[in-house]
Amino acid sequence: MSDRLSGVAAFVQAAEAGSFALAAQRMHLTRSAIGKSIARLEERLGARLFHRTTRSQSLTEDGHAFYERCVRALAELDAGEASLHAGQRDPQGRVHLSAPVLFGRRCIAPVLLAVAQRYPQIELQVSFTDRVTDLVEEGVDLVVRSGTLGDDSAMVARHLGTQVMTLCASPAYLARRGTPRSVADLAGHEGIFYANGRREMAWPLPDEQGVPRDVVIPHRLRFDDLETILATAQAGAGIARLPCWLIAEPLRTGALAKVLPGLPGTRIGMHLAWQQTRYLPSRMRVVIDALMADIPGALASGNEQPC
Repeated sequence: MSDRLSGVAAFVQAAEAGSFALAAQRMHLTRSAIGKSIARLEERLGARLFHRTTRSQSLTEDGHAFYERCVRALAELDAGEASLHAGQRDPQGRVHLSAPVLFGRRCIAPVLLAVAQRYPQIELQVSFTDRVTDLVEEGVDLVVRSGTLGDDSAMVARHLGTQVMTLCASPAYLARRGTPRSVADLAGHEGIFYANGRREMAWPLPDEQGVPRDVVIPHRLRFDDLETILATAQAGAGIARLPCWLIAEPLRTGALAKVLPGLPGTRIGMHLAWQQTRYLPSRMRVVIDALMADIPGALASGNEQPC
């Protein structure tokens, strides 16, 4: 029986990862070891499981059929092991998570620290980046994303909550430059904008008819870091558009004031996503459960008054 199972786990990992290199990374093996294991499996089965080129790989028809059966078999083995070890062994292994930089630092990191303290056998690898992370190409298990996820049948997503973006400025700036009374008035002010690489993020604001329009007002300052934008706004350099969870405290203390307070804030969905799989390892399940338990409340409280 052990010979019949040899290479199956490597094959399933390679099929789901899309490459031998990522499968090797996830299994803490070398790419050569994965390749040799699958080659021996193909030789034993007498069937080619992958189409391989120098740039890509994909499952053959035989490979697809064998993959479906292997996944079901591994799921049964996983369930059997879980039932034997329930209450006897803590979740263990590596979980790689990616999240937006500041949201990750402020909201995600404290939850992950609590997970690490509760489950000493879980290894957490955390990447904070504002670019879109490719789960398969980068070997990421879980990703936190903002905005629309799109139609991706290979991905499972859970709604973490809603991030509300609002305009703000320091009282000193407003005293010096005047307080805008309409979206049109913003044209006479100085903005502080978020820019990621060459992409500058306009402000989606409603026009006189209430229709959202992308607005870019005069500005000299662009940053790819929300914390720097916050500090710059507090220093009186202009008007910024920032998430309520970030500016709730400065609004409460008077370090910042809302600009156009009657204007509805832009609502952006936050999601936790991972690659579709027939069985979810317990190490991932505890991380998902912890984030789903804590983050929605943190976002909701940040969206409350005075924001």
